[in-house]
Amino acid sequence: MNAPFKLIGVLGGMGPAAGAEFLSLLTRLSPAGSDQEHPPVILLSDPQIPDRTAALLGRGEDPTERIREDLFKLVFWGADLLAVPCNTAHAFIDRFAGELPVPLVHIVEATLREAIEKSPNGGWLIATEGTLASGLYQERARRKGYVLHLPSAPEQEEVTEIIRLVKANRISEAAGRFRPLAERLWRQAALPLITACTETPLAYRAAGLPESMTVSSLEALARATLRKFAGK
Repeated sequence: MNAPFKLIGVLGGMGPAAGAEFLSLLTRLSPAGSDQEHPPVILLSDPQIPDRTAALLGRGEDPTERIREDLFKLVFWGADLLAVPCNTAHAFIDRFAGELPVPLVHIVEATLREAIEKSPNGGWLIATEGTLASGLYQERARRKGYVLHLPSAPEQEEVTEIIRLVKANRISEAAGRFRPLAERLWRQAALPLITACTETPLAYRAAGLPESMTVSSLEALARATLRKFAGK
């Protein structure tokens, strides 16, 4: 394979199902025609990283150093391109991103790029409480002049429960709760749901909701990583 990068390093485990799905997406979305044309990938799945939302809300241990150590471990193992399929983790990665010796594909930038292309009039931001509190998406969207709609407090509680259920491997239950939530949001504004927590695309797909009405942060990151790996 003639590519500017040799090895993709993925830091997963936040949560484990999202990391596994991201590797699957790297395979499914690759234009490869043979084994040898797929990018080499290593995954460090570290579910012991402290809870990112709890830390951002002042209720838990700061995961910054653990995330930093894991990313440098991937570089030590030979990774020359990094991806982290967890949106909330990027609130901490942004604190030391300039120290990384290799490029990192930023999930928020990748997701907003696809959201703007798919739905120029805006979208619903479906994310963890931590991601919302950090302003990761809101600040970048503001700079781009892009309108993000946020769920109400009761609707956000439902989002949080859906995320918890996916992390607990109860995806069918999460899907059952996602459908009525999505329909309630669409009655307010018929805009795509930007699934900006990497658990939520799994629940969205399991609910059988229309692909035309979502922007998956997992898929956006996978496509951006493949493009970067290929030098595009």
